[in-house]
Amino acid sequence: MRGSDGFAPGLSGFGLIALTYIVCHGVTIWVIAPAQRFFLDDVSVIASLAYLPHGVRVLSIWLVGWRAILPLIAGAVAANMIFTSSHILDLMQGKMSVSILMSVLSAYAAFEVLRLLGVASYAGGGRRVNWRTLLLTGLLASVFNSVCQTLIFSGIIAPDGTLWELASFVVGDMIGQIVLMIALMMIFRALRGPATRA
Repeated sequence: MRGSDGFAPGLSGFGLIALTYIVCHGVTIWVIAPAQRFFLDDVSVIASLAYLPHGVRVLSIWLVGWRAILPLIAGAVAANMIFTSSHILDLMQGKMSVSILMSVLSAYAAFEVLRLLGVASYAGGGRRVNWRTLLLTGLLASVFNSVCQTLIFSGIIAPDGTLWELASFVVGDMIGQIVLMIALMMIFRALRGPATRA
């Protein structure tokens, strides 16, 4: 996968984005969520203090632009079918599909808003990675998504908890993105190591 300038991910790229989303969602549900419940009171049924799929959304759209939207939606739908309990699905009262769509579109909207403001936030063009811009884009995407999710689940989230809910979404998204970025940097560094020694 390359930058968003005219490159369309093939079937393998589509599958990689969707699979990465599913794996990161699973890690969030099976590892992060139990640790969060053990060490802290539940923030809510839908907020995580380290939501890795946000990083997948941001990094995928950073790499391939709007072409990442469909595989991200496919990955999110599959992840929720695999990992979300029927109790939570019932609690969300059929709002899951709208939630998934808005989470992906929020990430894309953040990149487009910055592009319209003259900020080069997409990958490609031989530019070096600007981690600050990538984090800024992730923050903007998280704010968009947090507002959308709070509105979508307004019947589930208590009105007096809205500000706390918004803050928990943003914090969880950003921690998730940072963790994923660090993990990818370590993987790429490890993969580059043997190549430079060869």
